[in-house]
Amino acid sequence: MRPGLDTEFFDLPRPRVIAHRGASGDYPENTLPAFGAACTMGAPYFELDVHITRDGEIVVIHDDNLRRVAAHDGLIREMTMAELATVDAGRNFTRDGGRGFPFRGQGIRVPSLAEVFAAFPHQRFILEIKQTSHHLVPAMLAVIDRAKMRRRVLIASEHQEPIDEFRALAPGIPTNLPAREVGLFMMSLGPRAQSYVARGEALQIPPEHQSWKLVSAESVATAHRIGIELQVWTVNGAAEMCEMLALGVDGILTDYPARLLDLLRAS
Repeated sequence: MRPGLDTEFFDLPRPRVIAHRGASGDYPENTLPAFGAACTMGAPYFELDVHITRDGEIVVIHDDNLRRVAAHDGLIREMTMAELATVDAGRNFTRDGGRGFPFRGQGIRVPSLAEVFAAFPHQRFILEIKQTSHHLVPAMLAVIDRAKMRRRVLIASEHQEPIDEFRALAPGIPTNLPAREVGLFMMSLGPRAQSYVARGEALQIPPEHQSWKLVSAESVATAHRIGIELQVWTVNGAAEMCEMLALGVDGILTDYPARLLDLLRAS
């Protein structure tokens, strides 16, 4: 871990059960019902995605548009919070391949980050920045500070720019390794490779990418040797969860946190 960190994010026991966009396998992703269900299940960590609206509100949604979740053509960056509040964020959610839409018309909205913090003040959060807007990082940090959540968050992004900006503005808050740094880490594996010095605290990767196995005994051991965690996404099947746990990963992001919790309780 980097010197100067001021965080409670890593205080809980490993492996970390991280509810990916809430309990998003059973509830509309990145919504208050999905987070509420994950909390009831006992997941101590939530992963969520953030964008900024036209009027500067930090909101919790994965895509930059509303087509996938709500069949709406609006772009988040072009909408105000009031306009976003009229959209049915549960419209397209289905558990049965489109035969039924159990949350359609139930008043589920795209929440603000402030709303999520207020509803779940005792959780720990991975906040993934999806935009590279120069306005997002200071506005997001202001929301974190108003909620007094600095010590309970880890900032993540695949983009280098927002992570660099966050590290400069709030060096005490942990971050993940964005895509460029993940690539450098992976290049450091192997007996002839140069050693790698991590600038963040968590390597967050899928089990594999384009048939290249990323999570292995070697990558886990290397992450631990240089003082960072390896957290794997998005793992939903029990067999793959067991495989990842056997390799010694520090956390699993899953759409079905109850499955992972049940496995850990039975072990």
